[in-house]
Amino acid sequence: MLLHILCMVWTSSVIFLQGRSVLCKEMKFPNRATKPPSPSDFLDKLMGRTSGYDARIRPNFKGPPVNVTCNIFINSFGSITETTMDYRLNVFLRQQWNDPRLAYKEYPDDSLDLDPSMLDSIWKPDLFFANEKGANFHEVTTDNKLLRIFQNGNVLYSIRLTLTLSCPMDLKNFPMDSQTCTMQLESFGYTMNDLIFEWLDVGAVQVADDLTLPQFVLKEEKGLGYCTKHYNTGKFTCIEVKFYLERQMGYYLIQMYIPSLLTVILSWVSFWINMDAAPARVGLGITTVLTMTTQSSGSRASLPKVSYVKAIDIWMAVCLLFVFAALLEYAAVNFVSRQHKEFFRLRKKLKEQQRQRAQASADSKVKGNNMSGNNAPHGNAAQQCSVCAREEELAQQGLLFQSFGLALSAGTAPEMDATPVFADLPPGLGFYDIRRRFVDRAKRIDTISRAVFPMSFLMFNVLYWLTYKVLRHEDLLAAL
Repeated sequence: MLLHILCMVWTSSVIFLQGRSVLCKEMKFPNRATKPPSPSDFLDKLMGRTSGYDARIRPNFKGPPVNVTCNIFINSFGSITETTMDYRLNVFLRQQWNDPRLAYKEYPDDSLDLDPSMLDSIWKPDLFFANEKGANFHEVTTDNKLLRIFQNGNVLYSIRLTLTLSCPMDLKNFPMDSQTCTMQLESFGYTMNDLIFEWLDVGAVQVADDLTLPQFVLKEEKGLGYCTKHYNTGKFTCIEVKFYLERQMGYYLIQMYIPSLLTVILSWVSFWINMDAAPARVGLGITTVLTMTTQSSGSRASLPKVSYVKAIDIWMAVCLLFVFAALLEYAAVNFVSRQHKEFFRLRKKLKEQQRQRAQASADSKVKGNNMSGNNAPHGNAAQQCSVCAREEELAQQGLLFQSFGLALSAGTAPEMDATPVFADLPPGLGFYDIRRRFVDRAKRIDTISRAVFPMSFLMFNVLYWLTYKVLRHEDLLAAL
């Protein structure tokens, strides 16, 4: 009986110990199951050769298109070149899409930041810039790329790029113009049945806080939109952003407008210089004309050879016109002031023609008495016609002096005692009186030019700046 009781106690102890051992094993097993795998094993299982992931096949193959959300961060914006009509900028391009094949639960982290070399192991959108003229990747000190995978299968791909993009410009209002430059992101091989690009809802285009441009002001508003492309190979997704740039004309005001303005004003100094100082006035006029020509050529050196007229072209052309007109003004003054010499030369010539005519008439009468009646009329008529032709020529030249209140007729011819040329001038109207009449007329041209030139240039400035800084500027802002 006692032996039987001992056997039962021993059996119960054995069962108890076995149950405890089994319970301990069951409690330890879950701990082994929840231990996270190593990163290498996890990545091999997620996208390695043993995972069955094929980077050549897009997510949702034969299903709905992949939606790729894009946003950019602009590090620098500059090198806007008018001659080639392009601009250069440095950006962070970020793309995000969902790939269900990369969703995971085995790893505790919400996201995984992977090495850029893993980009070759996953599928990526075939994005390119439609208006790109040149681009560069950055590899210092390593590839400037970011790859991040989330638990739900979302993939974030960021890359740093330096881009040179084309920007067609309208330079009619240069240098008071505003330009609109675009950036177009397009899919190269996937149609809209497989891939769709769209902008991030918030903060699609971000700009660095310290971003400054040398000649332009980048406006805060950005034009986000779609530019879907239709080719004979299909319809491809495309998104674009428009940058609104307003040119600052401080550089052109200092380097072009003010120097040309001073050159025009300098040309007016000749109106106050004595008309007898021909070397001074001619030298000043030619110098200002050459200066304006040089400035006009310099203003066009940094601009493309467009067929339309720009605002700077109108300014330079008018300034050159004013400077050249000032030089021609002195030519007119000098011509008028020297006309008294021509006046007396014609008077002398007229007197000589009258003397020859009187002598010819006397000779014809003498010859008429000694010669037959058939030859005398012909000879007399020929001489008279020759004299009449010369008189007609002198009469046409004398029309110029009638405007000065002078006449070339013998009745009003001046009289000068010292010079035989002026022997027939009327008393009281000598050489210096007639010369003073021409000189006063020349001085009057200088006096009128002192007021006409500045007033005309002032009116041009009012119209010019009113047109380009107010009227056309408002039209451009309304168009934007």
